[in-house]
Amino acid sequence: MPALIAYFSPTGTTRKAAERIAIEINGECYEIKAEKPYTAHDLDWTDRKSRSSAEMRDKNARPEIAGPLPDLSSFSELYIGFPIWWGVAPRIVNSFIERTRPLGKKVTVFATSGGSPLLPAVRDLQEKYPELDIESGKLI
Repeated sequence: MPALIAYFSPTGTTRKAAERIAIEINGECYEIKAEKPYTAHDLDWTDRKSRSSAEMRDKNARPEIAGPLPDLSSFSELYIGFPIWWGVAPRIVNSFIERTRPLGKKVTVFATSGGSPLLPAVRDLQEKYPELDIESGKLI
């Protein structure tokens, strides 16, 4: 069975990494898009009132995902990619995991970052979803 590369990329950086992975492993891409797209102001992490800052302060925030979710039944592996926000995955990644429930899938995490390491983000997901087989991939 092929792999699915699901990624969240509000600025396009993580999309490029996901597309490279898809080519390397002959996988299929799925973009995790927010129902309400993020604007540049929403992504301003220096503004405590910005949407991304507010979501990351609220550990229970689960932004809505636009469009239909992928059917994971035909995939044996799932790669999940995202930019690291506040040391962890953006809350919309939690929305994706909780709505798709990738039980029985090997889940490999990759991320893009301007300076944050990957391992704390992976550990956070492993703690939140102990029933899943989540492992660390690469920081790109």
